Amino acid sequence: MTQTFDEPSPSPALLLLGERRDPLSERGVDCPGDLPAASDPDLVARARAAKEALGDRVFILGHHYQRDEVIQFADVTGDSFKLARDAAGRPDAEFIVFCGVHFMAESADILTSDAQAVVLPDMAAGCSMADMANINQVDDAWAQLEEAGFASRTVPVTYMNSTAAIKAFCGEHGGVVCTSSNAEVAVRWAFDQVGGVESDGKVFFFPDQHLGRNTAVLQLGLDLDHCIVWDPRKPLGGNTPEAIESARMILWKGHCSVHGRFRKENVDAIREKVPGINVLVHPECAHDVVTAADYVGSTEYIITTLEAAEPGSSWVIGTELNLVRRLANAHPDKDVHFLEDTVCFCSTMNRIDLPHLVWALESLLAGEVPNRITVDTETQRLAKIALDRMLALPALHPAKD
Repeated sequence: MTQTFDEPSPSPALLLLGERRDPLSERGVDCPGDLPAASDPDLVARARAAKEALGDRVFILGHHYQRDEVIQFADVTGDSFKLARDAAGRPDAEFIVFCGVHFMAESADILTSDAQAVVLPDMAAGCSMADMANINQVDDAWAQLEEAGFASRTVPVTYMNSTAAIKAFCGEHGGVVCTSSNAEVAVRWAFDQVGGVESDGKVFFFPDQHLGRNTAVLQLGLDLDHCIVWDPRKPLGGNTPEAIESARMILWKGHCSVHGRFRKENVDAIREKVPGINVLVHPECAHDVVTAADYVGSTEYIITTLEAAEPGSSWVIGTELNLVRRLANAHPDKDVHFLEDTVCFCSTMNRIDLPHLVWALESLLAGEVPNRITVDTETQRLAKIALDRMLALPALHPAKD
């Protein structure tokens, strides 16, 4: 039996995606140049022609959260780190066009050669989570920990969804980068550097407090009382020295604007509506949502779990809507629902639309390199230290990679 995906209702505050400025985005700037009109009936043909003319000179990466109109032109799709690794695996490509967000393009620039140009079709495609931890705030927080005597037994761990400067900070201070797939093994590694989970050592985790908390409690066996939140706007992050002393996880006050929308009430409501439904969510969701779910894992884990599911089974998925809709269309033999009753796009990710992609490809064809993403040499060097530490970690859950 073919199932029909129930499209969520439009949000009354939905951003008109891909147009004008977004002052709250990581790079809130206008896209230079004249964009083709979104209504241009020749956009698909123009994109196809430009890509074919560029040939092997261009390699297009498409994040899972991108629109279908963009994904159809991607040479590879995946999550942020998979795409950065894929870019590094194509050293002969002169141009890497990253259909994702700014921090992802930075990672691609770090992992590719200087001879390759990484292009972001719209510079306003940022990440609100990455913006929640800027390097000045993190430097100040670390200085406070040093003054209070905690820094020597604290290891910084940053989620992949962070700026190159934060990754470099981790490289400089003995820390590591993690993904949602390997957060457990990365955090265990960090604790091992300061005596283990049972010691008085600490992990400073940023920028997503939810991934850090869920990893600490559900995978490392720590208590919620072992987790404190660091608010960069307050002295000592709003904590007393005693609270920091007893903590094991110091969680930066950051979150994903998409996954933060899901509530336990959404889980309860869908279970009542569809008895026996399987609840599958991303670990960037709040702790009460994750503990109410049946399955928790990265974007790649969500995809592979649904692929392996029995025909006729019912699933509700808590992650970005473009991906959930695509999965529902790809698996008509399964009953797939979205864990929210209103539209829940990653608005900055969705700023990359077909007009921006066409403009970027045609600019390259004309000999211009638009919106090139570059990371300075010293930041690259330090960030790569933290990334290489992650790459050296053992794979703890291969099925979730």
